Amino acid sequence: MKTSHNLLLKAWYGKSFWVYVLLPLSWLFYFISNIRKFVLVRFFQQQVSVPVVIVGNISVGGTGKTPLIIELVKYLQDKGHKPGVVSRGYGGKAPHYPFLLNEKSLASESGDEPLLISRSTGCCVCVSPDRVAAAKVLIEAGCTIILSDDGMQHYVLGRQLEIAVVDGQRLFGNQHLLPVGPLREPVSRLNNVDLIVVNNPGETKLMPHHPNIHAMNLEPVAWRNIAAQKEFSLDAVILMQPVHAVAGIGNPQRFFKTLDSLSISFNAHPFPDHHTFSPQDFSGFNNGTVVMTEKDAVKCQAFAKPDWYSLVVGARLNEHFWSAFQQKLDAL
Repeated sequence: MKTSHNLLLKAWYGKSFWVYVLLPLSWLFYFISNIRKFVLVRFFQQQVSVPVVIVGNISVGGTGKTPLIIELVKYLQDKGHKPGVVSRGYGGKAPHYPFLLNEKSLASESGDEPLLISRSTGCCVCVSPDRVAAAKVLIEAGCTIILSDDGMQHYVLGRQLEIAVVDGQRLFGNQHLLPVGPLREPVSRLNNVDLIVVNNPGETKLMPHHPNIHAMNLEPVAWRNIAAQKEFSLDAVILMQPVHAVAGIGNPQRFFKTLDSLSISFNAHPFPDHHTFSPQDFSGFNNGTVVMTEKDAVKCQAFAKPDWYSLVVGARLNEHFWSAFQQKLDAL
């Protein structure tokens, strides 16, 4: 399964031509997804009593949505709102749905991203396959605005604002829909969103005609000892060799490049997105330090060793984005 996934990734983001034999399936995907969208929006979409902000993307894999949601939640909290986050809870199996997270919740129940959002912000987070039901639970809990994690294609939940996140390095690959390419919806879908956030854009030029494109950069902030849950400055931790870098995210290379920028020598260990870690995954590492993403760390805390650290990162957006975001909120 992992081999076939890696093969598809190389085809989507490389110059492989064999994948085009799947074009009939891609056309079928386009046809079915368009009918699905029409039916859901026309007959099944439900509005809730507070504004809903969708934070999603049009491609499969990680683009940086979770750090952006964390920053949006903190911004809204600073402005006096009580934001709540709804999520599918991918990778978790809750005792019931909708499942409202609390301080004792586990990643095995909620999934890694919802738990990270909850711990990072203290906001109410509810997971459920039924996002409308989850939103109603949050409203009952007193939330005044809802953020939907990865919700662009979940059309049953009505929305007042859509923010699309784009990986500034990989962009849209070969720009084809699944399974020929990595897209859930055509690139033209971005013409209909309110804001586009490009994660780590570099020199990339993306849709220059769109009036609301904004750059986001994920910057290392600190190290967090996973077992002790204690935070240290970047220069206060000495990583003992060999350093094993673990990443079970949509684009592991993003994490490894961040470590490169910190001049850290390491052995890279990529895992599938939302991988359920166990001690056996680390049995061959021997001595040394283990470093990983915050998303992975919430699944490893129960068996983390004293020399395991997660890299705390912060999403940096300029004032132009926050001004545009506030303007959109004021218009709701």
